[in-house]
Amino acid sequence: MRRVSILAAIAAGTITMVSQMTAGQSADERLLGIPASAMSAPPHLKLDGPALPPFAYTVFCLRYQDECRTRPLFRGGPVLLTEARWASLKDVNQTVNRAIVPEPNEFGLATETWLIDPERGDCNDYAVSKRHRLMKGGWPARTLLLGEVVTVWGKHHLVLVVLTRSGDLVLDNLTPQIRPWSRAPYRWVRIQSPANPRYWNTVAPRSV
Repeated sequence: MRRVSILAAIAAGTITMVSQMTAGQSADERLLGIPASAMSAPPHLKLDGPALPPFAYTVFCLRYQDECRTRPLFRGGPVLLTEARWASLKDVNQTVNRAIVPEPNEFGLATETWLIDPERGDCNDYAVSKRHRLMKGGWPARTLLLGEVVTVWGKHHLVLVVLTRSGDLVLDNLTPQIRPWSRAPYRWVRIQSPANPRYWNTVAPRSV
């Protein structure tokens, strides 16, 4: 499968997009199957200044120290999104979304606990479980970043952001689709630093 076919699947949730193309679209827009407004968005999140990590993440690092381990050398950037890697992302996203029974935290941040592969859990558990499985599968930790967002209904939410050369992708328990970050309907708050998983940064406002 060519890389452009992978991108088409990401952007539109299907590879067969011919029937949805319009004559007024550019070649890139037709290939990706997404509107021009989405094409104009930057493919990568831009990190801003340093931010305190969520308190629950600090507790998570005490419980799962290897998940937050700083690698001795930081090399490389986003990975090339090959057919095998795309299949890996889809498999992990689908498997974790199905394995954990949704159980929202009704008692606020003070009682929040982030667990890997629990039977029941909320968005935090889905995100850290996906990151854990992908790292075990050989994905570099620098490309798997936990990100805090705010939903359109005002709820703080955790997702996993995967850095690829084709763009930053969002794995989310609220949808089965893997989306480019610019198509996730969220306000971005803070995200892990790719250089050190214990450090977090704010996210610069998107400019298009």
